[in-house]
Amino acid sequence: MKKNKQKHSLETTLIHGMNVSKKWDFSHHVVPPISSSCTFRLESTKRGALGFAEFAHHTDDAAISSRAPIYIYDRLGEPNKEVLEENLAAAENGDAAVTFSTGMAAVSAVLGCVTGTGDEIIAHNILYGCTYSLLTNWYPRYRILTKFVDMKNLLNIRRAITPKTRVIYFETPVNPTLELIDIQTIVNEIKQQNKKRPKGRKIYVIVDNTFASPFCQRPIEFGVDFVIASLTKNICGFGTDMGGVVVGPKWSYDVLLLYRKDYGGALAAKSAWPLLVYGLPSLATRMRHQMESAHAISTFLESDPRVAFVNFPGLKSFAQSDLAKKQMRDYDGKFAPGSLLYFVLKGKSPKQRHDKGEKFINFVAKNAYSITLAVSLGHIRTLIEHPSSMTHSAIPLDEQVRNGLEPGGIRLSIGLEKPSDIIQDLANALDQV
Repeated sequence: MKKNKQKHSLETTLIHGMNVSKKWDFSHHVVPPISSSCTFRLESTKRGALGFAEFAHHTDDAAISSRAPIYIYDRLGEPNKEVLEENLAAAENGDAAVTFSTGMAAVSAVLGCVTGTGDEIIAHNILYGCTYSLLTNWYPRYRILTKFVDMKNLLNIRRAITPKTRVIYFETPVNPTLELIDIQTIVNEIKQQNKKRPKGRKIYVIVDNTFASPFCQRPIEFGVDFVIASLTKNICGFGTDMGGVVVGPKWSYDVLLLYRKDYGGALAAKSAWPLLVYGLPSLATRMRHQMESAHAISTFLESDPRVAFVNFPGLKSFAQSDLAKKQMRDYDGKFAPGSLLYFVLKGKSPKQRHDKGEKFINFVAKNAYSITLAVSLGHIRTLIEHPSSMTHSAIPLDEQVRNGLEPGGIRLSIGLEKPSDIIQDLANALDQV
């Protein structure tokens, strides 16, 4: 019998999910079993034909949505992915979710579904390096152009909008600077813009919520159309599996499924399972510990005279502290500033700050026990990296500097280690520079 979960918190729902899901009956398992077959037996050609006919027709036919799917082939759908998708949609407070093999596959999918030849995208002027590369190296081949503007100033967006504009795209907090973009202000502006536009030319607001995770921030609650995230990061949390997700309105579910079917990029069942069983259920517990540690570590760094500045939304000195408290909230409405820091060491010139940052990171890589030099974030281990030469290297150096990405900037993703151990390793590295 299906239990009533409406009286329980969303945090508890992340653990238990749906007691009964039409996607899969595993009611006698405490933990959902792993699905390990990439193709599924069909009792007849008629059933096979029906499965193909019904695929991606959920929003057209309520009867299809009300019963168990006919599974055919992993790329179209399989139980672990689809139960995970139900839970991810709930986590982001969205209508529907579709998973992909990586975060970049999710970015490509949502943009591929809402843009076409001749359209324009307006994006914030600092983005994850691979997203920047997608928009500058590949999309121009399809005559889809991107305008990069500073979205902290709404006037820049207004000036950039043309009849060709179809997407407003940004990360918040921004990778790696941790600057914030005011979600509600942009959503309100685009609602007004859409009132003037012809049918079929709506502008969509798309937010990359990877840095915050749905525990700390849910952009759809502010009126955003789509949220994307790399499941590899906070939601997985253990650095074992890659994945991506698009969460959006109900109508987008079938379109995204078709995109995944035709372009590939399906999340493997063997990756969906750990995300479903221990990644998402442990998100709240991990984030609470990591945020507490991030506050202690950022306070230590900020007090050190060798550090020029520290960006962390949880610090009182954070330039956008009021905005952080407004839009970064956990499921109980409490302030949830995330678990990432961005800081720069003092130096008289950009080159000197770069050299000091590089020396600092290299010392950490060779000598620190509690900090690992590696890309990615949201890991149970504390990870350090140099964005300018690593994750954001696709962005030309002069453009990095022009847009406020310091060549000497250091990104620190706080893990589950005892914060005093992380501080000790940071102090030792500071002594070397």
